[in-house]
Parts: sequence; C-alpha cells; structure tokens
Amino acid sequence: MHLTSSDRDRLRGLFPDAVATRSELLALGLSASAITRSCRVGGPWRSPLRGIVVLADTEPTPRQRARVALAHAGAAAMLTGGAALRIHGLRHPVADGPQTVVLVPHEQHVTGRGFVQVVRTRRMPPLVHRDGLRLAPPARAVVDATSLHRESDAVRGLFAAAVHQRLCTPDQLAEEVASRQRPYTALAREVTAEIAEGIRSAAEAWAKRVIERSGLPAPLWNVALESADGRLIGVVDAWWEDVGLAWEIDSRAWHMSPDEHDRDTRKQSALAAEGIPVVRTRPYRLRREPEAVLAELASAHRNAARHTRTPVRATLWRPPARRA
Repeated sequence: MHLTSSDRDRLRGLFPDAVATRSELLALGLSASAITRSCRVGGPWRSPLRGIVVLADTEPTPRQRARVALAHAGAAAMLTGGAALRIHGLRHPVADGPQTVVLVPHEQHVTGRGFVQVVRTRRMPPLVHRDGLRLAPPARAVVDATSLHRESDAVRGLFAAAVHQRLCTPDQLAEEVASRQRPYTALAREVTAEIAEGIRSAAEAWAKRVIERSGLPAPLWNVALESADGRLIGVVDAWWEDVGLAWEIDSRAWHMSPDEHDRDTRKQSALAAEGIPVVRTRPYRLRREPEAVLAELASAHRNAARHTRTPVRATLWRPPARRA
C-alpha cells in the first residue's frame, strides 16, 4: 500500500497531536509494511517507541512526547512532574531532565522505555483531564517534580510558582508532602512550612533568613493592604504591622507578562498615593550585601515609627487555587 501526501495529511487529522499506535493504524487498513516503511530513517513518520507512531518527520514536540508516554503506559496512566505541570499551565522552568514521567497503578506491570519513565504507585491521585491529556493534580506533579532535588532554591521556586499562579494551595502541597516517606521529604517539608508562613519565592526565603539575623521584629509575608474604605491597595511581599512599613523584593521572576508588570506598577503608585513607606530590594543584594539591606530596613523601620501610621487594614493574602 502506497501512502500519498494527501493520505498522510488525512491520517494526521484523525489523531490528536498526530500520535497514533501501530494497532490503530492497522485498524484503519494500513499494512504493517507501509507503517514500517514510513517510519524508516528519511521517511515521513517517526516511531519514538515500539508500537507508537508520530505522524510527522520532525522531532516530537513536548505534547507529542506526552501522548507517546501515555500511549506506552496504558489507559490507567497519567502524566506527572514537569510534563504535567507544563500542560497545567505552569510558567516556571522545571529542571526535570529529559524524561517524561507517568504514574501507573502498582499492580500494573509496565516498564519505562526510551524517554518515558514509569513510576508504579499504590497512591494513584485523582485524574485530571486537560487539553485531552491525563494528568496528576498540580500538587502531586509539583512534589513529584522535586522529589529528587537537593537544591533548596529550585524546590522553593517551583513550589512558590505553583502557589503564586494558583495551580494549587499551600495546604494541598503540605498534604501531598505529608503523605510521602519522611526520609525523602526533609527539604520539601521545610519549603512547605515557609510557604505556609506566606513565603512565595526563593528570594523571599532569603529575605526571611536575613531578617532572622537582625533585631527587627518578624514581618508578615505576602499581605493584602486595604484602605480605610475597604479598597484594595495591593499585596506587598512583607509588612511590619507595628509601624506600617512595606518591603518589596523586586524580583523580575513574577513579571512574566506586560499585564503583570502593569499591575505591579499600579500597585507601587497606589502605595505611594496612600503614603505607605516602602523599602525596595533587589534579590541579589540579600546574598551579596545582607548587612547593608538590614541597615536600610532598620533605618526605614525607625523612620516609620516616628510618623503616624497610615490607616490601612492588613490581611494575609492566601488566594485559592483556580478551578481545574
């Protein structure tokens, strides 16, 4: 059987992301020899794993790799780790290596192959469907993605990004971490404790450690400020309630779009209009010159104490996860 370019175009349109199993193609009437011939080097298709065909002659895209992984692992499998988080919409780099990780029930005897890593688990999470793909919930995917990390800032960054972008809540992360074997979760437990306090980035974790070395009182982290008439002024990274002083860690990590940058600019203008004193610190200074940062904060705290506190209401900002 000879496949024309029109035949191949029609076949691509039949399968999401142009990924098909060999058995599906055979069921459509293609011969085994035609499939094999099309998947040879220089042919119009690729077969990244035995029995699975990408109906294109280019390197598989991340979505195609995800579909290949699910097709290989079976109908009960779901994506987790970085592959799942990217499909959930996480805008944050995930250093999860070249593997696409899938979860399968413990009793299912399927092994990894090629770029697919299969993890058998007795604790299959609720299935989430997104964009036609089967995913683990965001909290499970986050903890799975960081399970082998030993770099604390990488774990902090990923946990904080997932919460900041409302993929999951601090409580959901804490529940997922608590379900793991303790010897392997010390770092994750430390990070979830920080997030429960309001820490939302690696830079804020550095800031917290800097403050702990000072004589300043501990601030509240990630606080929503409202004016006397109940209008939201903005959410600040840290807030000293005793003197009405705000601290902003000027990390560009959260300014991932023009809209987010505009929101931050409007917030700074609103804080100034209300007469709220603000100390702004670039993250690198927390590590390179912490003593200078502390001196600036101490001076600002003393100055704020000498003035009448702006009448604002401060509440912990803990947004819910967005609906799946």
